Amino acid sequence: MKQSRRAKRMQRHHKRNKGTPAFNLVSLMDIFTILVFFLLVNTGEGEVLPSTKNVQLPESVAEQKPRQNVVVMVTERDILVQGTRVASLAELKAAGTLRIEPLIAALEQQNQRRVLLDPQGGKVGPEVTIMGSKDIPYQLLKKVMASCTEAGYGKISLAVLQKTAQKS
Repeated sequence: MKQSRRAKRMQRHHKRNKGTPAFNLVSLMDIFTILVFFLLVNTGEGEVLPSTKNVQLPESVAEQKPRQNVVVMVTERDILVQGTRVASLAELKAAGTLRIEPLIAALEQQNQRRVLLDPQGGKVGPEVTIMGSKDIPYQLLKKVMASCTEAGYGKISLAVLQKTAQKS
């Protein structure tokens, strides 16, 4: 069947305008740029300490934020340094000493990897944060702290959950 000139022209016109609409890349890039800046600004206020369900931290009204340093975590069964298991509590009860040798070795190894400088250019002493459940015995906490000082860590911090201060 023969088509008229008008029908052919309309068919060409429909083929030409049949393509998919193009994205407006300028506004899409603007949105992604704003999203990247938003994420970069808000990541600085994140938690420094790892979270775990095995450790229930005690509560405190302390205002100071934790710094990034070596984390020693004391769980119900194990002692972890930076997430790596170094000793089990069953082994420590059997040993009965005040020093925890595997903990000292792991902390000394962490200390060799870290070199921090203060703003004046001097070397900063190593710091350690102990994350322990509020139910761990004091004797175990004392052993962990003694082992940390034995490994050369002069500044020891205890991790706590921040609670609101009660007004008198």
